[in-house]
Amino acid sequence: MAIIYKNEYLTKLQERLSEVNKWKNFCKVEYTDVQVLHNPYMTDFTANTGTRGSAYTPEALTTTDDTITINTYKIAAMYIDRADMAQKTFAGWMDIADNQGIVLNEAIETAMFANHAEYTDFDNASIGGSAGNITVSESNIDDVIRGVKREIREANGDSLMERNGIAFFWRPADFEKLEAYAAAQGYNTADGALKDGTSQGFRYMGAEHYSSNKLASGHLLAGVKNVLHLGICKSTYGKINVLEDPVVSGGQISGIGINSRVDFKFKAWAKVAPVLFDILVA
Repeated sequence: MAIIYKNEYLTKLQERLSEVNKWKNFCKVEYTDVQVLHNPYMTDFTANTGTRGSAYTPEALTTTDDTITINTYKIAAMYIDRADMAQKTFAGWMDIADNQGIVLNEAIETAMFANHAEYTDFDNASIGGSAGNITVSESNIDDVIRGVKREIREANGDSLMERNGIAFFWRPADFEKLEAYAAAQGYNTADGALKDGTSQGFRYMGAEHYSSNKLASGHLLAGVKNVLHLGICKSTYGKINVLEDPVVSGGQISGIGINSRVDFKFKAWAKVAPVLFDILVA
């Protein structure tokens, strides 16, 4: 085999892919080799009002099949010259494997944020202002948090929110404003923010808060955790494919190619889309 440390390379890649990250904390992840996932749901019944001896009207049971097809993938592919390969140290190979894992994890995170069309719009009108995108500031960042929680309750998501928790994903500049707001408040919250600062997963106002550079321009993400579905093909995830003398730009090179891919698809099921929010920001 061209890679001297193939087993160690694969282990290092899988270690990086297995680490806890933002999309794993937020999504309900399903590793499967089934291409089409199903989530059928029934229409809600209406309770009839009646008196003794009066007839009632039954309702027809209607089931809708919500589906997702795992048909997209991201691939981290690289090649290395045979001489460079011979001079590569064990540590160097582990760095390559680690980097491939980072690239794939970040690609999934980017795709989660790019999926915002499936989420419920939340704009300036949602926090009592005029219609349009929100300009996040220290004076309104708490309104955004409270507004999202209110809309979850209005969508009858109270029990889901209590059970799973909620999370917000901010741009770094917004996260800085949240830190400043928390530090300006009284008592233990301010003491903790001033002493320790904030980190990924910072808990404040009953929610977890994260920052990311992968957010789509003009969009933040917030909502109940573990309801956004992520299907991942388990037979391709965490595997590597090694090619001897791969073709690059139409010509064959003396060396090897190494690629690793993840096949996946996000889905906000119809019944949970009302508790996932696309926060529109300026």
